[in-house]
Amino acid sequence: MSAASILLVDDEENLCRILSRILRDEGYSVEISHNGLDALEKLNQRSYDCVVTDVRMPEMDGLAFLHEVRRRDPEQIMIVMSAYGNVQLAQEVIRAGAFDYFIKPFDNDEVVRVIANAVELFRLRKEKRVLSEQLANQVGPGELVGSSPAMQSIGKLIAHVAATDATVLITGESGTGKELVARAIHQSSKRSDRAMVAINCGAFPRDLIESELFGHEKGAFTSAHTAKPGLLERANQSTLFLDEIGDLPLELQVKLLRVIETREVRRVGGVTFRNTDIRIIAATNRDLKVEQETGRFREDLFYRLATFPIAVPPLRERREDIPILIDHFLALCTRKMGRSLAGFTPDAMEALRSYRWPGNVRELQNLIERLVIMKDGQTISKGDLPGEIVQETDWRTGLHEIEQLPYKQAKAAFEKNYFQNLLASNDYNVTRSSIVAGLSRRHLQEKLREFKIRVSDQAG
Repeated sequence: MSAASILLVDDEENLCRILSRILRDEGYSVEISHNGLDALEKLNQRSYDCVVTDVRMPEMDGLAFLHEVRRRDPEQIMIVMSAYGNVQLAQEVIRAGAFDYFIKPFDNDEVVRVIANAVELFRLRKEKRVLSEQLANQVGPGELVGSSPAMQSIGKLIAHVAATDATVLITGESGTGKELVARAIHQSSKRSDRAMVAINCGAFPRDLIESELFGHEKGAFTSAHTAKPGLLERANQSTLFLDEIGDLPLELQVKLLRVIETREVRRVGGVTFRNTDIRIIAATNRDLKVEQETGRFREDLFYRLATFPIAVPPLRERREDIPILIDHFLALCTRKMGRSLAGFTPDAMEALRSYRWPGNVRELQNLIERLVIMKDGQTISKGDLPGEIVQETDWRTGLHEIEQLPYKQAKAAFEKNYFQNLLASNDYNVTRSSIVAGLSRRHLQEKLREFKIRVSDQAG
């Protein structure tokens, strides 16, 4: 195990020399800064198990430094020391998030004990983060669930590529679980001891996403008061997941391509390149080949990203997984909400299995959660399901029966079924139904009379 790292921040060189020697004798790795601004620069470059800072320092005092570090990373362990001890100051630094506070001159053994406790807390928090991420991928609400041939194939692809550092491109409709595939790859890789870093490329305007990805130097733009590392640096020795990569602006696609090829990052406003050891996984719900043809996506970047492509099928193409997913989400939701439900009736399960699920697994998960919240009894029936699901199921059932009839009878049955569903989906409003059907109101009324469909009876 590597030595725990300490950043010591104090303008008194003699104290830094003494305290750093004490800590190094205890087996710690110690770096020193003599003011808060220099310490912030060091924190931009790497993380530390514990930061020990004085209060009164030039350029940036310890309290301002404490607030800024905690703003950037609320989990950073901080210890404050001061030669000007009073109760009010102690209360202020503790309220600001400091782990502990001690007064100079201090007892060496006491300092060592406090720092040891702080380092242990940091270690426990880190272990908790890793375990939480692993747990989320094993039993979380978004777990990759399914035994269909399609999911078995994806499982094999994940197993093959996880052991490598190959760049992966995951494609599929929204809600199919592309990020879950990325996390499964990361968790099965040699980089799994560090949390995967993720960003949605479509969630930021162009200027902000450049700073988020590549970082910036102090003064690079008006609000850049301090230097900041980007996600490409923060994901060092881990995995960077670029969701909706098709939304990345063209000029940033060029910069990303260079990072993939050289493993070097240059911050916005910077002149030097920094090495970064990252694995990149990208995902999109777009057809990137079409995007290339229209000039919205670079061909060279596409081929770099698609070293190992994985296509996640929509839920309608793996209907055999729907009952498994329903049982899975039902168990998660009832456990989370402290509810007890027996499950779904056979006709409700069949309706869910027959639905087309345009929102895919995410839509199914949200529906199950809503049903668990709303249901008072023990069993969820077909009548508890949303109207669009029941209506589509009835429509499919009717079509199956119609297919067994002779042509003329099938045509008449289809039309009657069509007009009944058309009216139902438009609240039995004839004018609105005629517009949706592309018919004149008079023509629709003739059809309703032909098939003896009475709107007043249906609506009542």
